[in-house]
Amino acid sequence: MFTLLDENGKTDTKEFTETQEYFVNMGPQHPSTHGVLRLLLTLDGEIIRRVEPHIGYIHRSIEKMCEKDSYQQVVHLTDRMDYLSCHINNEAVCLCVEKGLQLEIPERVKYIRTIISELTRIASHQLWWGVMGMDLGAITSFLYGFRDREMITDIFEETCGARLTMNYNVPGGVMFDIHPNFRKRTKDFISHFKKKLPEYDELLTGNVIFEERTKGIGYLSKEDAISFGVTGPSARASGFACDIRKKIPYSAYDKVDFKEIVFTEGDSYTRYKARIAEMWESMHIIEQLIDNIPEGEFKAKTKAVIKLPPGEYYQRVETARGELGVFIISDNKKSPYRVKFRSPGFSNLFALDTMAKGCKIADLVAMMSTLDLVIPDIDR
Repeated sequence: MFTLLDENGKTDTKEFTETQEYFVNMGPQHPSTHGVLRLLLTLDGEIIRRVEPHIGYIHRSIEKMCEKDSYQQVVHLTDRMDYLSCHINNEAVCLCVEKGLQLEIPERVKYIRTIISELTRIASHQLWWGVMGMDLGAITSFLYGFRDREMITDIFEETCGARLTMNYNVPGGVMFDIHPNFRKRTKDFISHFKKKLPEYDELLTGNVIFEERTKGIGYLSKEDAISFGVTGPSARASGFACDIRKKIPYSAYDKVDFKEIVFTEGDSYTRYKARIAEMWESMHIIEQLIDNIPEGEFKAKTKAVIKLPPGEYYQRVETARGELGVFIISDNKKSPYRVKFRSPGFSNLFALDTMAKGCKIADLVAMMSTLDLVIPDIDR
């Protein structure tokens, strides 16, 4: 509504309803894009009409590199994709190779891999929680999340010598047996985190401002989640039960009891709640396994040069962000003929346009946080 003066000096009130769309780049260096990602936003004022992701800024040709590497070397490339789920990524390749070799791995390995994977899931969710709070202005959450995550990275460092891009899983088992302190430090962490995780609810979950920023924002229906191929907590928050650990159990997941966290609301707040609940379930899984690790070898015998029989092999696992699929075509050589990774982040990202339409720019930051994007997982 505007008040103008006409040619006689009298006031004349007019209402202008026409608006003009314009385009804004978010990224590729924007601090709220969780990596080197560019989003081309079509805006009507502050209202989002379209989100067009532009990816490829950190593409490293990992899948092509796999064609020149041995199967042991391929494992090490995968922790450079989703670096927050590196143990799980490594395990996926190992399981696929072991399937091709029809190699039976020791029970001890299955238990160790499962415990390590769930510690990885918790550590990833802790970082996600801290970063999401910081994205929405709660800087304290970042400090809390990293405080608790340090205990897990200390365990990883003592186990395999690294804190971020870990290389512990190998075809046939794990590189080294667990450290003598592994059981104690893992149980100490569970005891510690059970007391600290409720603090996350006190700081963010029940916060009125946080709820206003996330409830009813970024709605994704179950049908759209399935259509886009969204997996992980982002899909289960929309009612799509897709947990690979439940649907197609691998390692020791058939030996533990845990709930698949499924909600139906499908908004940003529910995606947040799903990951908080998943951390409780991960601790429950670890508790069932940590005192029951079987004795035995930590690695099955394999040849120095691995050659898979000619054919096609596929393995899927549940990472912290969703379903990771590993597809290998072998022509009976020491390097795979072709490798393809089905990463969860790629499918999850392209549901963002559907979620964001009609919302505001500030809402987009919250939505991206609840998708938990790791851009190297998308730029393979």
